[in-house]
Formats: sequence, structure tokens, C-alpha cells
Amino acid sequence: MVLGMGDPRLWTDVRLRAAWARRDWAAVLREYKRTAGISQLKLGELIGMPQSHVSLIVRGKRRVLTAEVIQRITEGLQVPDELRGLTDHSAVEGGSWSPDPQLRERIAHAHATGRADLRTADWIGKVLTEHRKAEDVVGGRDLWQVVKAQLNSVTGLLPTASGGSADRLLILAAEHAHWLSWVAAGQGRRGAAISWLDLGAGWALEAGSSDLVSWFARVRSQYTLRHANDPVRALRTAEAATYGLGGGRLSPAAESIALHATSLAAAAVGERDRAQQLADRAYDLAVQVPDEEERPGWLYWLDPVRAMLNRTDVAYASRNWSAAVDGYREALGMLANYPRDHARYSERLQDAERRV
Repeated sequence: MVLGMGDPRLWTDVRLRAAWARRDWAAVLREYKRTAGISQLKLGELIGMPQSHVSLIVRGKRRVLTAEVIQRITEGLQVPDELRGLTDHSAVEGGSWSPDPQLRERIAHAHATGRADLRTADWIGKVLTEHRKAEDVVGGRDLWQVVKAQLNSVTGLLPTASGGSADRLLILAAEHAHWLSWVAAGQGRRGAAISWLDLGAGWALEAGSSDLVSWFARVRSQYTLRHANDPVRALRTAEAATYGLGGGRLSPAAESIALHATSLAAAAVGERDRAQQLADRAYDLAVQVPDEEERPGWLYWLDPVRAMLNRTDVAYASRNWSAAVDGYREALGMLANYPRDHARYSERLQDAERRV
């Protein structure tokens, strides 16, 4: 969808935000032009620059070096507040992968009296939704500084929030922490990944979100199974994820994904019959909520096709090769728009076929 100039939704585009985080000015101008659907001449007018200069920058023939030109680009393209002042992309190394101490200080004041302006949080929530859906377009590393800046904006509102407003902000902060944990894990930063996970789980608990607390336990189980190679602890953690706070029930989607984690861990400890029973229950729950709007935001992807793949993954983990082959074959045709997932499941299909 092409959006008009001045529409804030322009800056929900993940490729545009990633280009800004990299300080790749040629890409920023190119992606803004694409997203806004404007000419290069109009782009030059927005930033007070002749079209010929814009062309040179876009083609890599001229570099943007001065603070004045960067400021003109920033103001002319109406860059959102949370993206201004980002540190250089190269700073994503070493300790910068871990949570900043200031985050805990802000959360400590989450229940102070006051009224927070939640418009910023609503905007950032929409942007995070776009980030989640862009894994095949932009890598998490490119968006790392952007998402950390968004988290800083969200937690900055907490000292003036209370009651339900504070809970909303805590949930949004926890969702950001999960995203950062997932990206850190993918980059091999295991310690940082667990730190973000612990931080987010605590925020979800304080906000009273059973579904989100369960989700964090599920992710922890997955880390334990994949990275620590400890299926016993993974099973214990996944089983805990199947219960809501205070003995309450989880939503169907949240319970489904918790049962899926439990079934994978059960298969890993050799409880194959139990694993299949849990996988069937997980599938039945997932297909009860086929529409994205019926599921928590972080489970936007758990549609009937993904539910089928989850059940097939358990068959694969349980060495039920025939069922795995049938499941992957059926699902692969529906993954054409997800090249990385298609490649991954194609490899699993080939492996299962060799073992039948």
C-alpha cells in the first residue's frame, strides 16, 4: 500500500526504519520515496535539496556527512521521535546486546500516580506488529537499535502511568523484550537473550497477563531444549506454561502454543505417545481461533497452516517419519510467501523422506 506524504504510517515500514537505523541515507531516501509513492523531485523538495543532489545520494555518488543535511532529512521526512538520536548501527556489539540498567529504574516507578499520554504507546504497538511480520524482509539485527529505542519510549511513559494504563505499557514493554531476546538468541548472544527474557517475564507478571507469562515460559522452554540441550528442564518449564495465573485458563491460542512446547519436550525425553496426544490437543485449540484478531498479538502467525506444521514438527521429533512426510508435503504449498520457512521445512521433509 502506498501512503501519502505526512501520513505517520509511512514510518511503520520496516525497510525504511531499518535503513534509518543503519544511517544508510541512500536507502532512507530510496525507501521513503517507495513508501510514499512520490517522485525524486518531490523528495528533494521535502528535504530542501535539488533533485540532482538527491539522485547522487541515492546512487551512492555523494555521501551525507554534515549534521545540517541529516537534520534536513530528519525534519523533511518527519522522522518519528523514537528514531531520532539512535546510536550507530555498529554499536550492537558486546554489552549493548543486554538490557540497560535504566530500564529497571523506569519500571520501578510504573505504579506512580499520574496520567500518561498513551498515543505514543499506541503508535509503537502498531510498529512492533509490523516488525513481527517482516522477518523475511528485514533481519532482526538491522532493527535492533530501532526496537530498543521503541522500548525506551514505552518505559519512559511508565513513571506517569498507573492502573490499567501502566499494565498496558508493561505488556507492550514485555513484548519488546521478547523480540529483543529472540533476536539476541539468533545472534548467538545466549546470556543477553535470557536477560531480556527474564525482564519481559517479570513485566508480564506485574501486568497480570496470563497469556504473556505463559508465552515467556514457552520461549524459555524452547531455549532450554534447543540451546542447553536439556529436555527434562525444558519439559518442566513447558508444563508450567500451560497454566494461567491464579489457576485461571489461558486463551485457546496461548494454551495451544504452550501445549506444543510441552509436546516437543515430551518427544525429546522419549514420551512419544504423550507427545502426540499433546500435539493433537494443541492443534485442536489453534484451529478454534483461525483469525489473527482472535489471538494475542505475538501469536499473529498461529494460523491453521502453522498449527498443522506444529503438529508435524512433533511427529518429526517423535520419529514418526510417515506422518512427518505427509504433514510437510501438505503444508509446503502454503508457504510460498515465506521463503525462509519454506526452505527450512523443505529440508525437514527431505530428511524425513530419507528415513521412512
